[in-house]
Amino acid sequence: MKASLSKKFIFCYILIGITGFLLVTGGGSRLIEKHLEHSLSESFYQEVVSIASSETVTHNISSYNLDTIQENLSSIAVSQDTEIWILNNQNEIIVSTGKKSSSPVPVESFDPTAWGGSYYQIGDFYGFFSSPRLSVIAPITADMSTKGYVAIHYQMRSLYQNRSGILRIMQIIFLFTYMLTLLLMILYHWHVQRPLSQIIQGTTEFAGGNLSYKIPVTSEDEMGYLANMLNYMAEKLNQNGEYQRRFIANISHDFRSPLTSIKGYVEAMLDGTIPVEMQDRYLNIISFEANRLEKLTRSLLTLNDLDVQKRMMHKQKFDINQTIKTTAAAFEGECTRHRIRLELILSGTELFVNADMEQIQQVLYNLLDNAVKFSDDDSSIEVETTEKNDRVFISVKDHGCGIPKNSLSKIWERFYKTDVSRGKDRKGTGLGLSIVKEIINAHDQNIDVVSTEGIGTEFIFTLEKA
Repeated sequence: MKASLSKKFIFCYILIGITGFLLVTGGGSRLIEKHLEHSLSESFYQEVVSIASSETVTHNISSYNLDTIQENLSSIAVSQDTEIWILNNQNEIIVSTGKKSSSPVPVESFDPTAWGGSYYQIGDFYGFFSSPRLSVIAPITADMSTKGYVAIHYQMRSLYQNRSGILRIMQIIFLFTYMLTLLLMILYHWHVQRPLSQIIQGTTEFAGGNLSYKIPVTSEDEMGYLANMLNYMAEKLNQNGEYQRRFIANISHDFRSPLTSIKGYVEAMLDGTIPVEMQDRYLNIISFEANRLEKLTRSLLTLNDLDVQKRMMHKQKFDINQTIKTTAAAFEGECTRHRIRLELILSGTELFVNADMEQIQQVLYNLLDNAVKFSDDDSSIEVETTEKNDRVFISVKDHGCGIPKNSLSKIWERFYKTDVSRGKDRKGTGLGLSIVKEIINAHDQNIDVVSTEGIGTEFIFTLEKA
């Protein structure tokens, strides 16, 4: 990885901090200055209008009784930290709270008409001040004529000081908030970056073949869920790998034995070890082993179809009683040879179910085949159907050798054979019950087994009633 997420987040965090501070300092300074400028100018304008319209000013400006005006204006100017002027209609300062003069002081180039619709300006007021001022004026009118002007001057230095104070507060608040957001980075590292790194480490281990590795993320959030799913996936892959190795080993074992027999007998006949008069016997053995190989191959292909779901189920309504009768008829010859009674205890004349008829025939055939193989001579096998709610229960019960208790949980595994099975039926593949289980599960139904060693075994599976 060229750049980790944490480095990107840290870079963005620092960039946001620098950019934000510059915006607060630059843009905030300008906005504060404009706000103070408008706020003060409006306040001062109301003040000069009030002074210009007062009777003290309008009555005394013409009589030049200015001492009273001077006193009143001085107290106002001190309270507002401003300088207040009264100008006559010749543009001369006749009253000033800043500097008292015995004679009017002319203001060169003062032209009220040049102000237009604005009531304030910022500058040196026509060169009168050495530092910039916020100046606000209002006319003094009496008898329908302009007698003069009232002007208030506020030092911009004071405004800038106020601006700096407010800006400093804003900067402190920004820095404090920015430092608080550092907690988000810590939370991100602890709850996102750290578990994500552990998940990446886990996927690296999985990719390297170490499927037994466990990602140590146990949080109850999306990261924990992802880690659990990856651990589950790895565990399943590991189980599948173990199963594949066991599967190949079992196939090799089951194929090697008959192939060794076939190869050995054929070579013995070719080199004359087995005389011609005895070849028929060994040809029958070769045929037997070839049939076993064919059955094993056919079972493997069936399982493969079920595994990869290439064989789509064709559910249909059919009579399960008739299907049982048809399947049972295939075992009449075998049952007759071993004097086994095949009893069908069927519910009603007809009993319809909704399932894949071909697959259910395979289930019945495998279960009956097992029942016949493991039943004692002069015993019986019962096949029974019953109805309950929306399910049909099918039971295949024999009275044979039974299944050892420690083998009951393993009979569904592929290639599994009990010791009894290996001794009694060398032709078995160990795949019949695996196929049965796969088919019943594909129908979203259940199959159970009840067995007692030396007494017999009963398989019961369910189907959807039509």
